[in-house]
Amino acid sequence: AGPVESKNEAAMSELVPEPRQKPVVPMKPMGINANLLGYIGIDTIIEQMRKKTMKTGFDFNIMVVGQSGLGKSTLVNTLFKSQVSRKSSGWNREEKIPKTVEIKAIGHVIEEGGVKMKLTVIDTPGFGDQINNENCWEPIEKYINEQYEKFLKEEVNIARKKRIPDTRVHCCLYFISPTGHSLRPLDLEFMKHLSKVVNIIPVIAKADTMTLEEKTEFKQRVRKELEVNGIEFYPQKEFDEDLEDKTENDKIRESMPFAVVGSDKEYQVNGKRVLGRKTPWGIIEVENLTHCEFALLRDFVIRTHLQDLKEVTHNIHYETYRAKRLNDNGGLPPMTVETEENHESNL
Repeated sequence: AGPVESKNEAAMSELVPEPRQKPVVPMKPMGINANLLGYIGIDTIIEQMRKKTMKTGFDFNIMVVGQSGLGKSTLVNTLFKSQVSRKSSGWNREEKIPKTVEIKAIGHVIEEGGVKMKLTVIDTPGFGDQINNENCWEPIEKYINEQYEKFLKEEVNIARKKRIPDTRVHCCLYFISPTGHSLRPLDLEFMKHLSKVVNIIPVIAKADTMTLEEKTEFKQRVRKELEVNGIEFYPQKEFDEDLEDKTENDKIRESMPFAVVGSDKEYQVNGKRVLGRKTPWGIIEVENLTHCEFALLRDFVIRTHLQDLKEVTHNIHYETYRAKRLNDNGGLPPMTVETEENHESNL
């Protein structure tokens, strides 16, 4: 019996360690636990922010400045694909051109894909339409600063609103007349003063009045004149946050000012309905990049830089106004340590 037992023992000893070598059994639960422990869920913050934005919606305030007859209202209507600006039929015979610059703000709520945008279009009829246009940029600068002041007053209240209404101008489209020559002194004067307080995006209006060569030359000349006069338009080089931003914005800056054509009329072209302008020699398609740069402007303002326009307005332009206002002797007093302590004890 001895040799048989020893054989069995040997066989047993060969079999016993085998299951230990195979880590098959614990693999399944370990795999599940590994997934559960490895995933924190930080990436859901994007979805949380999206849901919150969809609930509350957001404000976007765009100002249009330029002489009458440059198609400002039409272009804004084309940008947002709806009648958001005043009727773009030019001046009625009875309606006189305003003697001074007026400021007209029209609010709309636009909804797309469940996201609500409270859009305000600020029009400036009368700008640049007089014989003497000296200082006609002043009412516009005054309006922009008044909106900063409104926001500041709400912000310094002890009992602040949960959501301060934002009427600050996030973007100013400045319409340049397609002369093909150079910028007028008024254009330079306006942009020099206003580029310090608002994001200016210069556009060449009614670009279909120029040939392709004229358009290219005019754009280069405008860029050169702005550079020579030290005028920084949006996106400003100093606010590029990193190399990726710089590369993307450099590309945009090289193609600015965008030469655009606006239209809210639809035409049939090759079986497709397109926004365009009918001329004796064909239809200029607004969204066709070989015809004009409207699509570049729309993608830039709405699809890639809308949030950045709002951030630069808040963090740079508004912050500059706020700091100056709080430091001025006649301004709102900055909160000292003592008043902060009183404020805390009152709460």
